[in-house]
Amino acid sequence: MRHQPLRARALLAPAAGLAFAAAFTLGGGTAGASAPAAGIAPASTTVTPAGHHFAAKLTGKATFKAGAVTVTCTVSSSAPGASGTNNSVPAAPNNTNPSGPVSNTINAPTFSSCTASIPGVTAAITTSGTWGVAMQNGSPISATLTIPTGGFVLQTNGLASCTVTAAPTAPANIAGTWTNGAPSKLGFANASVPVHVVGGFGCPTSSTSSTFTATYDVTDVTDPASQITVTG
Repeated sequence: MRHQPLRARALLAPAAGLAFAAAFTLGGGTAGASAPAAGIAPASTTVTPAGHHFAAKLTGKATFKAGAVTVTCTVSSSAPGASGTNNSVPAAPNNTNPSGPVSNTINAPTFSSCTASIPGVTAAITTSGTWGVAMQNGSPISATLTIPTGGFVLQTNGLASCTVTAAPTAPANIAGTWTNGAPSKLGFANASVPVHVVGGFGCPTSSTSSTFTATYDVTDVTDPASQITVTG
């Protein structure tokens, strides 16, 4: 979560319809986080504890719908590796930005334990690359998740064989909210994500946008007794 100017953060930065009820919903939607009013500088942001690693784990379900097919994933997470700065709060003083968000890179979240509602259809999600996350203090506290180019691919096979790629040509920013707590939560509600869809019968190949809805518990891996907290 290296602090950067707001514009740089924004650049960090994702008859059939393929909808992600707890992940992506093809067909549009609006971002869940609000931006500061015109002419008002972003508030100061501090993320603590400085230097601590964190993990994000899906709470509830990630549900995907492709036409008459609903795909539900019950497991999704992003965790730090054995080394590196991904999934960590920046070391001081970079964990504070006096006029904007604090951000860092994270390991690509994984999705598994996915089932299809119609026999004969299977689904799998592949993620790749380095993702990003930024938090901006405010009311509510806003969050931005960045999907790298082509970093999320949903593949269905069987009665409907489709490939949906999020952020197909450039990194995509997903707007959400952060809630301090034990654990803190990172949530996204109807946030717009560009997609490219290919496939045959039953695939929404004309769709160019999606929405994202999900909630993750964020825990402190360095000190489980601590909480990752965003303040001014």
